[in-house]
Amino acid sequence: MSLRDLAGRSGVSAPMLSQVERGETSPTLHVAARIADGLELRLSQLLRLDESGAVTVVRAVERRQGPEGTAGHSYEILTPPLPGQRAELSRHTLAAGAATGGPGDPPMHEPGSRETALIESGCAVLVCEGERHELAAGDCVTFDADLPHHFENPGTDDAVLLAVVSAGLRRS
Repeated sequence: MSLRDLAGRSGVSAPMLSQVERGETSPTLHVAARIADGLELRLSQLLRLDESGAVTVVRAVERRQGPEGTAGHSYEILTPPLPGQRAELSRHTLAAGAATGGPGDPPMHEPGSRETALIESGCAVLVCEGERHELAAGDCVTFDADLPHHFENPGTDDAVLLAVVSAGLRRS
């Protein structure tokens, strides 16, 4: 999210947000609460007061399921929803003949984001900007995730892939 976007969502000026981000000033409690609201966080999350330590474990039964998406595509988010987290790990299962990127699937990623996917089992095809990349179990691919892309399963068995999306890494 850009400073301008956050300023619009929080009602805090972009110059003030910039000063806070650079550590040049400390926001008042009121301003911090407005920033938290703009980021859709609780104030305690923004200030990291609700963390119980440096390690967070997400048990298998605690995984967050993605919404019902394209037929044959299901996924779960493996990382915890922590404030300021710059990467998210998810596990996707594609039935034979299924593809990602349909209605209900996650939206395209923010500008500058990168994705790394590891094919855990089965086979998949990454289609990125119209170019097809065939992938087998054990193959790993990294690409600019803000480009039009989707995964397809051309095989007869389920394909399972792990994906890490790193947000906001700007291209130079």
